[in-house]
Amino acid sequence: ATERVNNRQKLVVFQKLARHFGGLLKGKKVAIWGLSFKPNTDDMREAPSLVLIEKLIDSGVKVTAYDPVAVNEAKKYYGSNFVGYSDNPYDTLNDANALLLMTEWSEFRILNIEEMKKRMKDLVIVDGRNIYDASELKNNGFSYYSIGQ
Repeated sequence: ATERVNNRQKLVVFQKLARHFGGLLKGKKVAIWGLSFKPNTDDMREAPSLVLIEKLIDSGVKVTAYDPVAVNEAKKYYGSNFVGYSDNPYDTLNDANALLLMTEWSEFRILNIEEMKKRMKDLVIVDGRNIYDASELKNNGFSYYSIGQ
């Protein structure tokens, strides 16, 4: 039962994204920040990002990802055929319809909101780790979704 609940939780970010776009995800571009299971490791075993990326690819979404250390591990799962990788988090945002935060790396905690607004096509953030200030993002024009709220 616990494993079933944990697996269901891994889909919450995807469900929030799909709900925002009315289920119409095909052709969207999504940026993912954080691929590893937790910060300060490249371990992707049981990482929520694996389940999320599978669902996104199956839905026809173009995925671009950044993680400070787990990119090489991610390439073992997906190569470069289905997922694009960036050298810095803000490059993933170019023309993105949404940003999905999956790992709470310290470098993701402070946002350059103006840079994000310049790069993103749609100002949508699904925060899978609840690290951002909802009111700050909403006051800057973002649609913001967090977990459990």
